[in-house]
Amino acid sequence: MPTLTAADRVRGALWGLFVGDALAMPVHWYYDVAALHRDFGTIRDYQAPKDFHPSSIMSLASTARAGRGSQEGEVVGGVILKGKKQYWGRPNTHYHRGMQAGDNTLNLLCVRVLIRAMNAAGCYDPADFLRDYVAFMTAPDSHNDTYAESYHRDFFANYARGLPTERCAGAEGHDTASIGGLVALPPVILAALRLGDRAAVEAALLTQLRLTHRSQKLERYARALGELLARLVQASEPHVGPLACTLAERLGFPAAAVIAQVERKRGSDLDVIGGRLSPACYIDQSFPAVLYLAARYPDDFEAALIANANAGGDNCHRGAVLGAILGAALGDGAIPKRWIHGLRARAELEEEIETFIARFV
Repeated sequence: MPTLTAADRVRGALWGLFVGDALAMPVHWYYDVAALHRDFGTIRDYQAPKDFHPSSIMSLASTARAGRGSQEGEVVGGVILKGKKQYWGRPNTHYHRGMQAGDNTLNLLCVRVLIRAMNAAGCYDPADFLRDYVAFMTAPDSHNDTYAESYHRDFFANYARGLPTERCAGAEGHDTASIGGLVALPPVILAALRLGDRAAVEAALLTQLRLTHRSQKLERYARALGELLARLVQASEPHVGPLACTLAERLGFPAAAVIAQVERKRGSDLDVIGGRLSPACYIDQSFPAVLYLAARYPDDFEAALIANANAGGDNCHRGAVLGAILGAALGDGAIPKRWIHGLRARAELEEEIETFIARFV
């Protein structure tokens, strides 16, 4: 195999973000794996979500702020997600109702907002992102997703109160330290790598993270992601399996031993994700799950992403981070072409990714 260039790895990481999210989208936040397979079979390709979601608790989510609560508030419907509030109060409504096969969820659409802002300016500027993020989120019909994570709702509750955008990130809550907070970091990490300074990478990723998330716990895992992506992109022949295992050990999860046990007993990935680790969004569970899958399938992008999607839980955001890691390790050539071609925004994404590479690699 030819040696991969930095551009190959950056291209792989960026396509991997969107592919990993879109593949899992129809079964996002399914916590009953039997129901997942009943409704969709084994997810191997893009599918549209069904209207009925057996695990959906969107009807319990606050429309005024983060977390659960009353749906009397108007942050959802009045400030963001205009025209979508009517779906929040209906039990078992799919979080991504109305989306189509190959669509990306809201967090990944916000990654595209970030990439476009960086491309336009030729640099990373947090003020540019905040300006474009607010414009995108508050515009009617800017996207077709139905749900917004807690951090979006807190941000725009503060925005509606008149706080400056740089101070709108919500206070730490029970679900602030979630893997959804990491999906916007790869573009910032990848752009900062051209400076050749790990300190610059860490400073940039923490700047971006703190625009939307206030969480010391999440910052620990954000630094770990920055370190891993830097090693993968900058090494001539990186070995993602050992790197992922070493990082997981440092974070308290014995990935190498767990993989050996699963393979010795011919076990399932569900023995790990859903067994030893929660499939939910919480970062101390979800990031080790990503590292486990990267280490178990270090040379097989397709198998890793399929395993992630079919484990349920917060598989969209795990899938985005996993796709970025394995895309950086293996390059864009390792991503099934049908998955790239099947993204509904493929043409626009290709232009955005290639412009990013021209600007920052």
